[in-house]
Amino acid sequence: MMPRQARWSNPLLRAPLDRWQERNALLKDGVLALTLTLPAFVPTLSQIGAQIGDLPERPANVPSVALILAQTVPLAVRRRWPAACLAVIAAAFAVHQALGFATTFASVGLYLALYSAGAHQIRFRRGLAAVTSAGYAGLAVTLDHLGSPNAIPDYLAFSLALAASWLAGSMVRTRRTEEAKLRRLTAEAATTAERARIARELHDVVTHHVTAMVVQADAAQFLLTSAPERAGEGLTAVSDTGRRALTELRHLLGVLEATGESASADPAGAGREPALGRVTDLVEQAGRSGQPVEYSEQGERRPQSADVELAAYRVVQEALTNAMKYAPGKPTRVLLRHGDDEHIEIEVTTEGPAAAPLTPKPGPAGGRGLAGLRTRVRMLDGELEAGPRPGGGFEVRATIPSKPLQE
Repeated sequence: MMPRQARWSNPLLRAPLDRWQERNALLKDGVLALTLTLPAFVPTLSQIGAQIGDLPERPANVPSVALILAQTVPLAVRRRWPAACLAVIAAAFAVHQALGFATTFASVGLYLALYSAGAHQIRFRRGLAAVTSAGYAGLAVTLDHLGSPNAIPDYLAFSLALAASWLAGSMVRTRRTEEAKLRRLTAEAATTAERARIARELHDVVTHHVTAMVVQADAAQFLLTSAPERAGEGLTAVSDTGRRALTELRHLLGVLEATGESASADPAGAGREPALGRVTDLVEQAGRSGQPVEYSEQGERRPQSADVELAAYRVVQEALTNAMKYAPGKPTRVLLRHGDDEHIEIEVTTEGPAAAPLTPKPGPAGGRGLAGLRTRVRMLDGELEAGPRPGGGFEVRATIPSKPLQE
């Protein structure tokens, strides 16, 4: 026997179900109302339904037909106007019972109307529940005066069935509300995380290149008076750095657009994405800015996932930016170690006098990049430490779990 889940996963069955779920609620409720109306006039099903009066049975006539229709047709608007639907159906049921007409399948509409009110009524829910309860109490008193053989326990038992229908709808409403709240909170969290990621990317790209351009421009101004023949080299470095900044910004904006057009239109786009192989570009750029940088790499480099390579690249980038900003001209060493324990280790140290350790300035002018780096690295289950060295200077150390690309 085919499992139930497998049956519904069959495209021949799933497609009609999906099309039906996409239909307008009014159409679906109209079909439900018609489905309950037709059995009410089928003799073999007409005796199935809700019954509380048990008064001497009166033969069917035109008013009884109208009351039957009044207990099913309003279900066509049960989600759009649940209170009105319940009012009409409850009144029709009460009159039908009080007049002693035979039990009808249409009386099942009362349960559905109560369920719909509990699930879809938004305003005056407590008032509607109170009015419905009072109406039922009035019906019980009326039936008792008309000679109904039922006693108080019978009326209480029937009221529990009615209350269960309302509560079932309320539970569905509560669950739907909680799911909507969870979706909203998830969307807000995703939006916040995306904004933070964009801020980190923009900070890393803009701060590094602008810092390098400022240092290079200052050096070019100095050379204009001291060594004019070398000023052109400094201006060329500023121009190259500006082009690199524009290239990375265009790539970042293409990613943020999330259309895929940039990548497809530019075959060389993949090579422009920051990665471990482009760390040497950062070292060369810092060197052109007048920052003496010694770069070394240990271990066997293996292709990594994009997030790991980008995080490692940003660590080196931010450390060199801080070195150029707070310790211009000081020797800096960059060590990239590919460990056998599936970790990538990065060490960037900048020398400085022991009496004045090199520390990024607090406040808006500094510290944002390192905080963003810590967040980025921790998202990959890594660790980042940054602080003054005991003998002077500053050191940035990061350990990032390796995630090799799957062959």
